[in-house]
Amino acid sequence: MRINSSELSKIKKDLDMMRSEISRIVVGQDEVVNGLIRAILAKGHILLEGVPGIAKTLIMRALAHVTTSNYQRVQFTADLLPTDITGITAYDKNKGFFVVKGPVFTNFLLADEINRAPAKVQSALLEAMQEKQVTIGTKTFIIEEPFFVMATQNPIESVAIFPLPEAQMDRFLFKLYIDYPKIEEEQSILQKNITTNVFEDFKIKSVISSKEIIKMQNLSKRIYVSPEVEKYIVKLVDATRFSAKYKLNNSKYIAWGSSPRASIGLYIASKADALINGKDYVTPKNVRNVAYDVLRHRIILNYEGQAENIKTDDIISEILQKVPTP
Repeated sequence: MRINSSELSKIKKDLDMMRSEISRIVVGQDEVVNGLIRAILAKGHILLEGVPGIAKTLIMRALAHVTTSNYQRVQFTADLLPTDITGITAYDKNKGFFVVKGPVFTNFLLADEINRAPAKVQSALLEAMQEKQVTIGTKTFIIEEPFFVMATQNPIESVAIFPLPEAQMDRFLFKLYIDYPKIEEEQSILQKNITTNVFEDFKIKSVISSKEIIKMQNLSKRIYVSPEVEKYIVKLVDATRFSAKYKLNNSKYIAWGSSPRASIGLYIASKADALINGKDYVTPKNVRNVAYDVLRHRIILNYEGQAENIKTDDIISEILQKVPTP
C-alpha cells in the first residue's frame, strides 16, 4: 500500500525540523547528520571515522535530544569487558540475585573508539546490534526500539588498537567519514563551542518522539522500488565482485567484492533517502546518494591497492560511472 501525500509531507517537515534544531549546536556536518538520519530510518547502524574533537559525541547527543530518546555513551578501552556493555547478574543478601543492565539498553548508543576494545567486547556489541537482544546470566532481554548504534574509530592511533574484522564491519549499514570544518564554519564554532557553553544553553527543542521514529521506520519499508531499480542495485554490487566485466580501471586493486548484505543495504538505505526527500518511490539518484556510505567498507583492497593508497571511494565513483543507469 502506497503512502499518502499528507504522511510524506509531515515526515519531511519533521525531519527538516530535526536538522534545523541540530544545526543550532552542530556546525558544518550536514552530510554526517543526513547519514545518521538515513541509518535510523533504515534501522541500521553507523561506523563513523574521524579525528578527535570534531563533534562526534555532540552530534549523537543532539540527535537523541531532538528525538526525545535515551542516550548512552561508552568509551571503549583495552581493559573493557563484555559485561561492561551488556550488564551483569549481581547478588544482594536482601534481594538475592538480580540483573544490572548495561548501557546497551538505550535508544541511542555511542560506542566511542570501538577499535580500542578487544574482540570479545566488539563481538558483544555487534551481537546486540544484530539480534536486538542480550543474554545476562540465564535470562534474555529484548532491547527496546528504536535502537541505534554509532561506533566511532580514530584513524590516527596505531598503538593498542584492535581493528574490526571485515565480517564485523559488514554489519554496519554505513561507514561515514567526518572531516575538518571549513574556515567560516570553524569561526562559527568559536561562538557555539561546548567548552565555554553547556548543552542546555542552546535550548534545542525535542521535535519528535521515539514512537514517531518507529512509525517512520515502518513507513520506510513501504517505499516502492521498481524491478529496474532493484536490478541497478544488484549490478552495482556485482561490479564490486566482477569488476573486469564492467571494465573498471581500478579492478586490479580489489581483493574481495561486497556481500549480499551490501545489496540489502543499498535497497533499504535508498528507501530511507527517498522518504527523507518526501517521495514514496526510489529512483536511481536515491541509490547513488547512499552508494558510498553503504559500499566503502564492503570493498576489500588487495596489497597492491593498499600500497598505492587507493581509496574505495575512488572505486565506487568509477562503478557509478560505468554501470548504466536505468
